[in-house]
Amino acid sequence: MVDNYILRLAECGDSEQLLAIYSRYVTDTAVTFEYDVPTVSEFEDRIRSKTESFPWIVCELDGRVIGYAYASKYRERTAYRWSCELSVYVADDFHRHGIGKALYLALLDILRLQGYRTALACVTHPNEVSDRFHRSLGFEQSGLFPNVGYKNGRWWGVTWYQLTLTDYSSFPQAPIPVKDISATNIEKILNRRICTQN
Repeated sequence: MVDNYILRLAECGDSEQLLAIYSRYVTDTAVTFEYDVPTVSEFEDRIRSKTESFPWIVCELDGRVIGYAYASKYRERTAYRWSCELSVYVADDFHRHGIGKALYLALLDILRLQGYRTALACVTHPNEVSDRFHRSLGFEQSGLFPNVGYKNGRWWGVTWYQLTLTDYSSFPQAPIPVKDISATNIEKILNRRICTQN
């Protein structure tokens, strides 16, 4: 892991740097099935619309955002409200430095604090690097859907991974929006994950 980095919650003002990371995944890979790079304004709207309910976390080094991870709603119907979907993106020159792991672990800790029970990740298939990454964090494969997306001249499948965040034994209260979680508690999580990664 690189030294002197910080984890913090994303802000709308980060949209240009986050989009700079994400755009290569859109144009050069099938990691995302999105075809067109969103505008900075569109990306800012995505951040604004999600961050009241879900955490978006950035990893910053010397003022530069080098990776980010976020959670979002899994599906619309009410019974799904205790499940969420995760995504993580890291700048090309910081792959295999532990950035993705630090971001994901902090994200999972915050989601537990919010009261989510299940984390899901949809991974383009094949993608051995992402498969290994999710399995290393305790995710288990829960589904494989071959040939559901066409991008960059070929058909791709998706693998779904699932992680239990906490037990399912008790009647669940509705998850707490991230905006209502104590900033001190979130800061403790982000600082703790820095310490465990360095």
